[in-house]
Amino acid sequence: MTNTLPITETQELKFRDARRVQESFLAGIEKRVLIAMAKRIPAAINADHLTILGFSAMIAAGAAYAVAPLWPAALLIVNLLLAINWFGDSLDGTLARVRHQQRPRYGYYVDHIIDALSSLFLFGGLALSGFMSERVAIGMLLCYLLLAIQSYLATHSLGVFSISWWKFSPTEMRILLALGNTVAFFTPYTKIFGPRMLFFDVAGAIAIACMAIVLIVTVLRNTATLYKEERIEAR
Repeated sequence: MTNTLPITETQELKFRDARRVQESFLAGIEKRVLIAMAKRIPAAINADHLTILGFSAMIAAGAAYAVAPLWPAALLIVNLLLAINWFGDSLDGTLARVRHQQRPRYGYYVDHIIDALSSLFLFGGLALSGFMSERVAIGMLLCYLLLAIQSYLATHSLGVFSISWWKFSPTEMRILLALGNTVAFFTPYTKIFGPRMLFFDVAGAIAIACMAIVLIVTVLRNTATLYKEERIEAR
């Protein structure tokens, strides 16, 4: 039986800082904009403040979706909250890097647990909005979380942290969601495939299919890579 010693305060925790890969459509211009903004942020504001701001905006976005059945204009309020979320969520890490105040383990853990909770609030709000059926919202949440889990596992097993999937990062996803909110506000239903359906149900089903394809292809590719790197030689 192998004894596992608990980590004490005197033991050093080793963290493997993975190579970040950001290859989305807007990655180049977004990076330049974030660095420029980070250099102008007052010293009294730190990365934690921005993280809290981004998380609070996503909670508020979920609440706005939830009140949309009574006040449809809340869909447009979500667009503003998505912009605030982008500001806080995207700028916190850039600010830490510009100021040379990185905390790799803390930042990695906090950022990703908040991302998971944010997706729960966002898709939970959509499920209550009346503009998307509960099943589609749950399907999108599951696909998003599975992609996130895959990304976290790949970070530690391959040493590569992908921030984007096939040219789409959270930034592009926020823009698409904001466009969807605007369309749904003016045209909640569509007959693009014949029967009258909720616009967000059609868009959500397409998003689920795309995320499922990305997940399957990425898992197969990473599995093949790890299999080749750790091949067992015949004896």
